[in-house]
Amino acid sequence: MEQDKQQYLGLISEIIAKQAIILGPDIAILKARTVSGLVVDEKGNATDIKGDAQEAVQKLIDEYVNLSGQIIKSALGSIFTKYPQIKKVE
Repeated sequence: MEQDKQQYLGLISEIIAKQAIILGPDIAILKARTVSGLVVDEKGNATDIKGDAQEAVQKLIDEYVNLSGQIIKSALGSIFTKYPQIKKVE
């Protein structure tokens, strides 16, 4: 079990690191810290998981997808205003 936990902590830390490149470290870490049961240090490393590790991974991914989805929609919105004849995709 402990080895599995270490693998999950490594995976989660890598996910946070990848999102830090896209979103910036502050937002990536802040979002990771909103996942219940997940403990993340100030550098973005997952240090502990309380509860189901697989569930923590899924919640973390969901947080980033929800955030990135909104970022993408916002970015595309300003582009679509340049092309009023094209219907905006929702």
